[in-house]
Amino acid sequence: MSAQHIHILYIDDEIHNLNAFKASFRRLYNVSTATSAEEAVKVLEEREFHIIISDQRMPKTTGIEFFESILEKYPEPIRMLLTGYADINAVVDAINKGQVYKYFSKPWNEEELKHNIEKAFEVYSLRKENKELTAKLLDVNEKLEFLVRQKLIS
Repeated sequence: MSAQHIHILYIDDEIHNLNAFKASFRRLYNVSTATSAEEAVKVLEEREFHIIISDQRMPKTTGIEFFESILEKYPEPIRMLLTGYADINAVVDAINKGQVYKYFSKPWNEEELKHNIEKAFEVYSLRKENKELTAKLLDVNEKLEFLVRQKLIS
């Protein structure tokens, strides 16, 4: 899959950050943005995303709280947190509660973020492939068990 097929949702209450992110990455990836957690949930309902990047400090909710709230319904996307504040508690919470893959400081380093988006997509793809292979293995196992039972009966 080409990088252009990587779907990213970026949530930030600061419009200039959304514009800067889109300007930096729209030629490389399929980028959608949202200015709030509420708007992000609506966008998530409309399409599938591989990577979700959220600002930590937003008016009604934090990035971690947002990730925690979508975890059950949207467990597949890889979650990344961006923040302008160095808060070790936020980092710990991000990893433990929001299952965040990476934590970045603002302003972001474009090359570092690009590299980590690529790595995050690799993780997404490997998890998806693993899930599919596990499902196939379970299916084949069931068929084998059925054949073994048939052989034992006859």
